[in-house]
Amino acid sequence: MKIKHVFFDLDHTLWDFEKNSRLTFEKVFQKHAIGVKIHDFNEIYHPINERYWKLYREEKVSKAELRYGRLKESFDLLSYSLSDEMIDILAVDYIEHLADFNHVFDHTHELLAYLYDRYELHIITNGFDEIQHRKMVSSRLLPFFKHVITSEQVGVKKPNPKIFHYALEKAKAKPEESMMLGDNAEADIEGAKLVGMHAIHCRLNGEKHINGHISVKSLIELKSYL
Repeated sequence: MKIKHVFFDLDHTLWDFEKNSRLTFEKVFQKHAIGVKIHDFNEIYHPINERYWKLYREEKVSKAELRYGRLKESFDLLSYSLSDEMIDILAVDYIEHLADFNHVFDHTHELLAYLYDRYELHIITNGFDEIQHRKMVSSRLLPFFKHVITSEQVGVKKPNPKIFHYALEKAKAKPEESMMLGDNAEADIEGAKLVGMHAIHCRLNGEKHINGHISVKSLIELKSYL
């Protein structure tokens, strides 16, 4: 059956989270005179952040625990002492300034312009409500999408089938007519396939190829499939 609806993940798929996050930490650290080199911090922070997001998807940590814990563990491993109060301030400032930067992956706007007249486009994201909309506005992504579904709206996170069913119902889309595009093999790809959607794994950050899944290393490659 012909694809009519294309659902995108946002972070790591269209919006260049790693680059924007690094720039945000540079800004926040400078603002608060944090004496840590950004390169050293990112080396430690990146895997910790990924682990916390996995725990968050699995409902094992709260939003507040994610925001605090990923910073606390990173600074502890760097042997850089900060008060809990300052860690909380950094956590809030990081979210506040994240949308100040608007880098997207190569070919993002070109691809979306190509798809816009051919499909209905939607977003399904586990990101926080208060920041995802601002990211999309600042990076000029919002006008391309009919619906933006966040995990906080639904009360569950990808790969929970409920968020995909909610998105399909909101878009008035059938699973077999829908394609999911995302970077996370578990949350985006396996989650979508579990409810009968098609899916393509976007490995723009060098993610490992997962056997049995179609994957691309550049957004422009998606023109071959859509």
